[in-house]
Amino acid sequence: MFLGTFSPRLDDKGRLFLPAKFREGLAGGLVVTKGQERCLRVFSTAEFTRITERLRDAPMTAKSTRDYQRMMFAAAHDEVPDRQGRITVPLKLREYAGLDRDCAVVGMNTHVEIWDAATWSEYEASQEESFANLSEEVPGIF
Repeated sequence: MFLGTFSPRLDDKGRLFLPAKFREGLAGGLVVTKGQERCLRVFSTAEFTRITERLRDAPMTAKSTRDYQRMMFAAAHDEVPDRQGRITVPLKLREYAGLDRDCAVVGMNTHVEIWDAATWSEYEASQEESFANLSEEVPGIF
């Protein structure tokens, strides 16, 4: 389970130190791809395989399925973190998410998101009020 928010920086080569708390869960390999709201999603290889298997069962006759799979798989990048817990974020993905230097790495239970730090702060601030009301709309959580 991935929890918490961390503030690592990208180095000049586009490498990012994974938070120490997340390294064990991603040590065997990971996949980075586009997420919604201009963030990146990071999955362990095992979790990405599980998602891929579920998408295999989605109807290819549905345009939304084809569109989603094209965007997700075309942008996907797999790798194994180095000994220091760093991953390289490809340029196209850095550009998509607006990553320059300061990042926010956010635990999302089954995966991790990487945001530009300023964009994350804006998103988080914009969601504060609605978060209080969401517990009524998200069934079965409390």
